[in-house]
Amino acid sequence: MSANVPDVSVVVPVRDEVESLPLLMEAIASTLSENQISYEIICVDDGSTDGSAEFLKAQAQVRSDLKAVILRRNYGQTAAMSAGFNYAVGKAVITLDADLQNDPADIPMLLAKLDEGYDLVSGWRQNRQDGAVNRLLPSKIANWLIRRTTSVYIHDYGCSLKAYRAELVADMHLYGELHRFLPALAYIEGARITEMPVRHHARRFGRSKYGISRTFRVLMDLLTILFMKKFLTRPMHVFGLLGLTSMVLGAGLGIYLTFIKLAMGVMIGNRPLLILAVLLFVTGVQLFCFGLLAELLMRTYHESQGRPIYRVREVVTKDVS
Repeated sequence: MSANVPDVSVVVPVRDEVESLPLLMEAIASTLSENQISYEIICVDDGSTDGSAEFLKAQAQVRSDLKAVILRRNYGQTAAMSAGFNYAVGKAVITLDADLQNDPADIPMLLAKLDEGYDLVSGWRQNRQDGAVNRLLPSKIANWLIRRTTSVYIHDYGCSLKAYRAELVADMHLYGELHRFLPALAYIEGARITEMPVRHHARRFGRSKYGISRTFRVLMDLLTILFMKKFLTRPMHVFGLLGLTSMVLGAGLGIYLTFIKLAMGVMIGNRPLLILAVLLFVTGVQLFCFGLLAELLMRTYHESQGRPIYRVREVVTKDVS
């Protein structure tokens, strides 16, 4: 591998895949070397208990193309990918799973597509080799829901095999289970996104760490993505609008009840409408205050990190030389 900045950093989150790792690393090295692509492999062990961490540490002592990042415990795939991004120095970043279901032979194809001007190229497992009930059905439902919510129309959000420009990865911060929403996060950052069909193989060793149980977490993170897409830099637009609407409704009911009390002598103390008026007004005040707090948090988020509220793709000026 060249001593200069490598062409690509291959980030591999690892959780109990000791049997797959030797085959995976050789497949990556063989493919990229044959295509004369300089590279580094970054394997992030996410709290493995089967000897994967020990294997990676031993290999990192003898392989110049490998960085072994060993996390202190199991933090989840999002955290493992984030750690890999932080240690990557390549001009492009490839992510793929450690279970040999993604094919490293597809990496040059994704990089070639990236060179066409895209910022993110997502793999699409058209012929997916997974169980129909516990993997395929939840995945189809999740992909449809994510597409409808984010307006980023790719077929396979769950495919880990993706190619990114390094500068795009540097702009994205991952939390929770947001790794599956990377195309949507990239879209928020103004990225050009496309997808390509890639190969998918049946699992050869062990069993999947994922299943239908993650559906609820996906839905919660989807709401986060929706909020970030629409209101990240203007949270007052959602909280303030809801708050003002609630306050106006509460005040309107209050005025109506006051009128019928004073003008018509109707008893209002035991009417449910009075409780609703008070509840709407108090809720409106709270929502409005939440909006103000969210505005302060948003400003702190951007200003403390020096994060601009825009992304520049390029600057073009007239050459006067």
